[in-house]
Amino acid sequence: MTDRELDRRAAHRLAVIRHAQEVTGNVSKTCRYYGITRQADYKWLRRFEAGGVAAQRDGSSRPHSSPNATQADLVGKVVYLRQTYHFGPHKIAMYLERYHDVRLSPSGIWRILKRLDMSRLPANQRYRRHKDRWKRYERPQPGSRVQIDVKFIAPLPGSRKTHYQYTAIDDCTRIRVLRAHDRCNQGTSIRFLDGVLARLPFRVETVQTDNGAEFRSGFHYHRLDRGIGHVYIRPATPRPNGKVERSRRIDASEFYKLLEGVVVDESGLFAERLQEWEHFYNFDRPHGGLGGQTPYERLRQKTGATVRPAIVSCTASGRPVAPDAAYGMER
Repeated sequence: MTDRELDRRAAHRLAVIRHAQEVTGNVSKTCRYYGITRQADYKWLRRFEAGGVAAQRDGSSRPHSSPNATQADLVGKVVYLRQTYHFGPHKIAMYLERYHDVRLSPSGIWRILKRLDMSRLPANQRYRRHKDRWKRYERPQPGSRVQIDVKFIAPLPGSRKTHYQYTAIDDCTRIRVLRAHDRCNQGTSIRFLDGVLARLPFRVETVQTDNGAEFRSGFHYHRLDRGIGHVYIRPATPRPNGKVERSRRIDASEFYKLLEGVVVDESGLFAERLQEWEHFYNFDRPHGGLGGQTPYERLRQKTGATVRPAIVSCTASGRPVAPDAAYGMER
């Protein structure tokens, strides 16, 4: 309750007391006039006699102890994920359950954010309503369609070299393969897709790309020679490639955000960090579009696989991935 509402209530109670003393001279008549009980009138009168006008304001109704309240360290994790990555209540609940084995309902998380005045995202992160919403689609089997796209990467801190991030994502499981190259042409695209086919633990039937020059005739016929279909999306319509486009937004908000302030002065170091991020995305990061599953868990659900496929090979340095530290979950 705001201070303005408290002041308004105190003024109303003071008016009731003065009405009984100066107008009617009778408590019963004043109570009938204002529609209140005599007990309430006498309670307000005792407050006025004890503390004056200031005593008419309601005090806090908060209990002295709340044994079932959310622990402070857990609230800190909720606040960290909200402030740093703009996660919503459902995504925060996924991370808490996966990394801390703590079940906190999305509604409970929303109440925490509401209490801390963090329930509204920044303007550039808010949901935008569309008149005609398109339905989320998903291929029934792994490998039915793999979306591929390229993104230009500006020079990273400590380096003057530009990169091109090649991204391949399976439409069904969301398993991704990421590579950084210094050139973007058909030869690079062919080498990247050959590597994708060697790393994915299932057969790829169709590849889907945009109409960029790096995916033109040489790339197209090389795929056909391998017995793999190639589909171009309609020009100036990125929605059919929505999964790879959305995954690159995740890269920008989660992976490249972690590189802010980190000096990456070698291409090999950047490629190593990118491989660690690929590993974390495929096997540790809960995916909102998969109901909190990781892409590998969705693959196991679809195929019944019980062993980790070759895509989880360690990085060149053998350094273990530490998603808890990367996502502030040690707070």
